Amino acid sequence: MSIEHGTRKAKQDISVPQPILIGKIDISAAGKNTKMYVGDLTGDGRMDILMVQPDGGIDDRYVPHQVQSMTAFDLEGRILWKKGEPDPNPGGPGSDYPVQIYDIDGDGQNEVLSVIDKKFHILEGSTGKVKNVFDLPSEYAHDCIIIANLTGGKFPQDIILKDRYEQLWAMDKHFNQLWTYKGNPGHFPWVFDFNGDGRDEVMAGYDFLNADGEKVWSCIDLEDHADCIWVGKVNKEISNEYQIVIGGSVTVMYDQYGKELWRYEGSVESQHVSLGKFRDDLPGLQIAGLDRIVRGNENGKDGLFLLDANGKEIWKEDRKTKGWLTIIETMRNWDDHELDYILAYRRGGGIKPTLYDGYMNPVVQFPEDGYVVHADLFGNGYENVMVYNDQTAYIYASRPTPLSKFKESVLAQEKRLYSVTLYPGGEYVEK
Repeated sequence: MSIEHGTRKAKQDISVPQPILIGKIDISAAGKNTKMYVGDLTGDGRMDILMVQPDGGIDDRYVPHQVQSMTAFDLEGRILWKKGEPDPNPGGPGSDYPVQIYDIDGDGQNEVLSVIDKKFHILEGSTGKVKNVFDLPSEYAHDCIIIANLTGGKFPQDIILKDRYEQLWAMDKHFNQLWTYKGNPGHFPWVFDFNGDGRDEVMAGYDFLNADGEKVWSCIDLEDHADCIWVGKVNKEISNEYQIVIGGSVTVMYDQYGKELWRYEGSVESQHVSLGKFRDDLPGLQIAGLDRIVRGNENGKDGLFLLDANGKEIWKEDRKTKGWLTIIETMRNWDDHELDYILAYRRGGGIKPTLYDGYMNPVVQFPEDGYVVHADLFGNGYENVMVYNDQTAYIYASRPTPLSKFKESVLAQEKRLYSVTLYPGGEYVEK
């Protein structure tokens, strides 16, 4: 791989350990086309795995998925519970599945929130038993599940639902409708308390809403829809407040008051972006991105890029292999390295999931290919990486880690793990 418009290429840090396989789980009982969610379902102090299969027979470009079946495993491969029967011809992973793992009722144990048979279900995480069922506010209000604090509670207990591309519905903890909003909400709106009043604002695609669902401002001169949204203090020279980076037709950064701070138009389609401290020779945060250069056919091609805090291109991948479905995420705390890495997977062209540094050097390449989930599975401060396919989940760490050794207290579910989406957004908070 080569880099265009780049600065020097740093030598690979040979002190960074290569991935260690610490577990291998047979997940074939969950069926085909499953998506992995992680959370402490049993309350024993380590994460568990929930494999979710979507319904089929729909065009998921326009009609949102529901859940066909769910199968929960512990990290040693034991099946904890199943709900529904896997379909041999399920739907595909072309859009989000309406599932999140979160302690929605505040009882200290995680629940599974899901949409099954056109109803919103709250299931007991440890057993899969139904705790509550609610009617949806609309037939197609199940494209994804967003957990928010719109009402000023002690912790987030409100739910935002959406259809594919037009409308949001905000529900309180009793599933009473708070408000609804029609607009262009993109794939996965991001909620964040920008003004510090204890209630979340909603970046609904290109529209910024207050906690009451009222539009405050909109991005201008942007086409299509927002693919992903990140929040962070990207450029402190502009202000010490949180800023908003959106990937869509282009990559833009706004302040919370609706002022566009910069725009990067050097991509064909900014499908994914993620914030991180990938370089220590540049001020502020950097923005990693994924440009879909040629999409939708066997000759499709995408490429990574990196921007500085002012939206200036640092480098762009001159990709020589085929593949146009890459997903990127920020990887923090994989090891003791102070800087963050760029995790890229679903690359195609024979490129397996890889961690890149801020010079686009491959630092770690995982030996198996597939979809990827990362989380601190044991509460020890280090992220693990799980690469999975329909048959097997491989669990990797940067250091030897026994699966059976863990803290015997419930692991809290961090926001990133209860805001799971095919189009990863997020927020970058300094350590």
